[in-house]
Formats: sequence, structure tokens, C-alpha cells
Amino acid sequence: MATRYDRKQPGLLRSLDWPTVVIYLVLLVLGWMTICGASYDFEHGLDFFDFSTRSGMQVVWISTSLLIGSVILMTDDRLIESLSYIIYLAFLVLLFVTPFLAHDIKGSMSWIKIGSFSIQPAEFAKFATALCVAKVMSGYGFDIRHWKDFAISVLIILLPMGLIVLQKETGSALVYVSFFLMLYREGMPGSLLFCAVSAVVYFVVGIRLAEEPLWGIAETSLGETAVLLLIQCFTVGMLWVYTSARDVIWRIAGVTTALFLCSAAFARYLVPVNVAWVLWGACSATVVYLFYLALRNRLVRYFYIGVFALASMAAYSSANFVMENVLQPHQQKRIQVLLGLRDDPRGAGYNVLQAKIAIGSGGLEGKGFLNGTQTKLKYVPEQDTDFIFCTVGEEEGFLGCAVVLFLFLALILRLIYLAERQQYRFGRVYGYCVLSIFLFHVFINVGMVLGLTPVIGIPLPFFSYGGSSLWGFTILLFIFLRIDIGRNRLQRKS
Repeated sequence: MATRYDRKQPGLLRSLDWPTVVIYLVLLVLGWMTICGASYDFEHGLDFFDFSTRSGMQVVWISTSLLIGSVILMTDDRLIESLSYIIYLAFLVLLFVTPFLAHDIKGSMSWIKIGSFSIQPAEFAKFATALCVAKVMSGYGFDIRHWKDFAISVLIILLPMGLIVLQKETGSALVYVSFFLMLYREGMPGSLLFCAVSAVVYFVVGIRLAEEPLWGIAETSLGETAVLLLIQCFTVGMLWVYTSARDVIWRIAGVTTALFLCSAAFARYLVPVNVAWVLWGACSATVVYLFYLALRNRLVRYFYIGVFALASMAAYSSANFVMENVLQPHQQKRIQVLLGLRDDPRGAGYNVLQAKIAIGSGGLEGKGFLNGTQTKLKYVPEQDTDFIFCTVGEEEGFLGCAVVLFLFLALILRLIYLAERQQYRFGRVYGYCVLSIFLFHVFINVGMVLGLTPVIGIPLPFFSYGGSSLWGFTILLFIFLRIDIGRNRLQRKS
């Protein structure tokens, strides 16, 4: 029997992924209740719908978000896809002009005032970037393994990121790092992701242990020694994974170990010298040796691994420069407090300290709705925006926090399922962009409230007060839901 294709789709409501919508609505309700608890003022009583209060204004943002979501669902997903480049370029222009139009709000030049309201274009640029990178990567002949295609994808991500940095919004800019999870899913070599993680490890270990001596040897920094040993270990690990030259692996590992132990013993018991100098020489010799093997054996993998070792040395060498010259003073203080290098309970560490007290005081079941003392007495700054999760912990306790985190986990897992069932690459790429952004926001926001990650000032999706963030997350999610509705546009019939 002949096969034909019918362009008639199931109804919009039947095709809509209702589990995701239900999770979204539950998060909205819980978020609004948490804002009520965080912003409650005894002088205003229990009128949560008063527009002069944040809880009342959040009702406005939620209502308009639902309206925006409904409009997106009624828009043809093919139209959204066709406008991807235009939307992206429009937001690039808007991000470029924002510093010239914005008012300085706590050092940030990212808010544009429109009448009595202010909007933050950076929150909307995320969905525009996701659309553009999905459109590019779904193009005919695109292959992320080709360096030109990969470079184009990365450039699309880095452009808005750079413009947001110029607005002094480092936290919002770092969100774009999450796009690399999508690139990894689409075929980006895992070695590149490993390189990025390695750079972070070098920075943290080097800065945290910089002032600690190695085995009582005052001339040798434990941090510097540890990083150089890590570089050698990671290099040997990459040789083990990507080559079969076990003799090369044992040669590098053996020489490095022997040099380190001998020089450390010499420095401790004979003449105090800097052991790290020996390791710098070992790392340099490893790079030269790998380049030599690449030329002799005509094996490009040796060259790439040598570049990794060289780049690792350069990354660590620039750590102090980045810390002292690139990061802002308040960012330096936050990192120092996080790493335990500085105790500043009245300054950079105040927010995190008060957030920990609030969450800890909630216990297992919490103090109850509107009964949180830390939040009612306004001990926690930004408690209804960046630090709103501490209100959940204080009023609802460990169980309430677990429920919220479970809902976010359910949302992430559902988005993975939706992304994997897309029949077109555009939908899958966009879906992974969406879930990567949500995952980054939840992980970093909850982590900074608990003192596990640096305080970079990004909102908790659907919980933190504000129209820009709520609209941005809603647009991001509902565009994907609309794309998912159209995944089976061509239905096969026999």
C-alpha cells in the first residue's frame, strides 16, 4: 500500500507536554509563596496582592508570563526558527547599546528603565542565543568536529557573553558557559570539556594553597607544586586514553616522580630550594618530548597533548593575573571567602553567612510560612532575589528544600526526554540549550546560598523576584514546548 504524509497535526492541547507545564506552574506557585515569605512586612499585613509590595508585583509578572507563554504556543514554530538570526542580531544590538542607556544599579549597567519599570536585556539574550546556535548547528553540512563549524558555534555564544561583561554583569555572562554542555552532547570532543575543567582546578588549587609551604620547605609553595604535578598527571592520563604508547607514559611518569621526590628530599634535608622549579623543568621537558614524538612518529595526537600541557602551564601562570587584574575587588573577596583565604563575616562573606544561618535554623520541617526570623528581620540581603533559597530552607526546612530541588530535577530530566525525542536537530540543540541554562542557574544559585560556589548574583528560576528573569525563563521554556509540539508535523500514514 502506498505511503503518504499528512500535514495535519494533533490539536495544540493534545500535543503540548503537560508534565512540563504542570512542573512549571507548581514552581511558579511555590516561587510566589516564597517571595511572600521573603518580602513580608508586618506594616502591610497579609495583603499579598497589594501592588506596592513585591509579592503583589510578582503576581503581575506571573500573569504576564502566562500570557507570553500562551502567545508563544499559538505561534508557528517554523516562524520562530526562521526568525532566529534576526532575533539574535536584534539582541546583540540591544546588549551593545544597553550600557549607554542603563542606569547604574549597584555597579551594574545592565538595566534599562522604561517608565516605572526596568528590564534587563541580558535575561532575554539567552533564548536568542539558543535559537541562533540551534539554527546554525541544524544547517546542512554542519559538523561540530570541523574546526570552522565549531568556531562559528563558539563565536555565537561568546559574542553576547562579551557584551554582558561590558555591562559589569559577570554572573549573567557566566551563564553562557552552560552552552558547552550542549556542544558536548552534539559531538564536541570530551577532551575540550576536560581542558576547561582542568583550568578551573588549576585556578582553585593554585590560589587556595599558594601560601602553604610544601613539607615545611618555606621556599616552595604547596599550591604551585600541586598544580604542576596535576599538569603532569593529566598529561599522562590523556596519553593513556588517546595513545597506546605505554612506554612513553611510564617514562614521563617515572622521571617526574623521581625528580620530585629527589628534589623535595634535597630541599628538606640539605639545601632549601624551590622544588617547583624542578617541576617547571619537568613540565617543559614533557612538552618538548611530546612535540618531538609528534614529528618523529607523525602522530598528531602527541602534538595535541603537548599543546594541552603547554596551555595548562600558561593557564596556571595567568591565575594570579586574572585574580588581581581581571576580577573586580568584590569578586576577589568573594572567591577568597569561598576558598577560606579570608574571613569577612561583615563584608563579602556576610550574605552567605546569614543564608547558612537561615537555612540551618529551619531544621527538618522549617519554622512555617511567614515564621522565619532571619527573613522577617531582613538579616539576609537580596533574600527575595539571589538568596531566595534561604527563605525556603528557613520556612520549609530540609523537606521543603528537598521538594524544590526534586521539582527542578524533574524539570531537567523531562527536558532531556523532550530534547532526545526531537526528530530535527534544531529542536534537540535548542532543548539542550534550555536544560543547560536551567541546570546552571539552579546549581550555582543553590550552591552560592550554601557557600559551595562563588556568589555571582544569578536568580533561581521561577523563584527569584523580578519580571525580566521570569519572562526570560518563560520564553526560553515555552519556545521549546512549541518546538516540541511541531516535532511530528509530518505524520506517516499507510
